[in-house]
Amino acid sequence: MAVVRLQEVIEKMNLENLTPEIDVSRIKVRQPDINRPAVQMTGYFEHFAPARIQIIGLVEYSYMEQMSLGQKEEIYSRFLSLDMPCVVFCRELEPDPTFVKYAVQNGVPLLMTKIATSNFMAEVIRWLNVRLAPCITIHGVLVDVYGVGVLITGESGIGKSETALELIKRGHRLVSDDVVEIRKVSDETLIGTAPEMTKHLIELRGIGIIDVKTLFGVSSVRESQSIDLVIELEEWSKDKDFDRLGLEDHYIDYLGNQVVCHKIPIRPGRNLAMICEAAAVNHRQKLMGYNAAQELYKRVQQSILQNRDEEEE
Repeated sequence: MAVVRLQEVIEKMNLENLTPEIDVSRIKVRQPDINRPAVQMTGYFEHFAPARIQIIGLVEYSYMEQMSLGQKEEIYSRFLSLDMPCVVFCRELEPDPTFVKYAVQNGVPLLMTKIATSNFMAEVIRWLNVRLAPCITIHGVLVDVYGVGVLITGESGIGKSETALELIKRGHRLVSDDVVEIRKVSDETLIGTAPEMTKHLIELRGIGIIDVKTLFGVSSVRESQSIDLVIELEEWSKDKDFDRLGLEDHYIDYLGNQVVCHKIPIRPGRNLAMICEAAAVNHRQKLMGYNAAQELYKRVQQSILQNRDEEEE
């Protein structure tokens, strides 16, 4: 199960720690969802999810301000005794001394941000969804081609890295070579990244490791990219049947998500980089409603009908 250290959340979201006496290095966040404890401040704790990051906005803060001291003692002591990763106060709202007292007693970090509540919620949920998403690693190369995330797979030594290098020289951007980390951030979206160890590096047999960012500049790489298309490189064989029309899309499954997959036969002299570019542009055309294979099929059907009509006449 994926986890994120609270310290990472603090650094990423630029949060101010209001309880420096509490050690946050051991605290981990396990859920991408957040909770605004509005009804909990009234004493209702049924169906409460303490494992989420708790966020105090202006509405909750205003209600807390008008609570009597007795109510604060009762509610805060119960609320902060639950096992929660932290409480974040938005809009630079500062907790009262009673809240701080029970937070320190129970080891619950109190954090603060100047960002508005809704904006902070959207950003932290988006970031946590990526970091805590189900993840797998596969052998392949991920390149951004015309804004389309193209994952190139195939047997070791078939030419994936060389194809990626040619694409980079043609102005496209490398995400990862050799190992791609795939995260499922939604039922429709897969995000690919590179492991920290091999980020921006390509292995070329006979040459060794090259640093793409250093050789071609920062515009030749990117940190992450959605996986929109898979190109599987295969050795050409006369006994294999490869799709020549593309009337039907073929898919490959990653983490339960279906991604369009093309199997490309490899023969000497084929320009794989140009084929990848054409596949990416064709994929974008299909998303925009135009399918060249379907257009050819319609023309053939119209020609058959026209010839039939002429024969009947």
